Amino acid sequence: MISLILPIRATQAVFSIIVMGLSGYVANWYHFSTLTESPSQVNFQVFSAVFSILSVAYLEGSQRFFPRAANPIAALAIEAINVIFFFSGFIALAVFINGLVFCRGTVCGSARASTAFSSFLWLLWSASLGLTAMAHLRNNGGGLSLGGFGRRSSGSGAMSQTQPQQPSPSGGAGPSLEKKTDSVA
Repeated sequence: MISLILPIRATQAVFSIIVMGLSGYVANWYHFSTLTESPSQVNFQVFSAVFSILSVAYLEGSQRFFPRAANPIAALAIEAINVIFFFSGFIALAVFINGLVFCRGTVCGSARASTAFSSFLWLLWSASLGLTAMAHLRNNGGGLSLGGFGRRSSGSGAMSQTQPQQPSPSGGAGPSLEKKTDSVA
């Protein structure tokens, strides 16, 4: 399953560059060809694409070059943030384009293409989040490791140094193991 992550990451990087270019073109067109600023939906797409590129660089770079510094919880959080960003971004841009009275030419086509590539990026980030979460759960025995709050394995930590107390029949610590007999009087 891990061999599937690298092609997904490469596709995420390429699609993010495409979304950044398309959304940047639309933002540039608004800035220089109209009297209004570029819409926030378009600006958010540019931001999401840049964040995605930085995320791919961190996720792949930390695992390959700094494996001791890679944090699986941070990786899951970054992937989940990208899922949220691209879902909200492509929905917001699609609603914006649908509400336009006039949408023709290369700028409109670029905005539509940016929406389409963003929806594909949402699917890719969702898939990589699922694969990463499954790998994390499989490596941690089905539970999330919360640093010092997780279960300890036998033979490590302070819990393994204590010896269980043996109950004594003379009334020491713990219940007595003597067999009780009922007396009938």
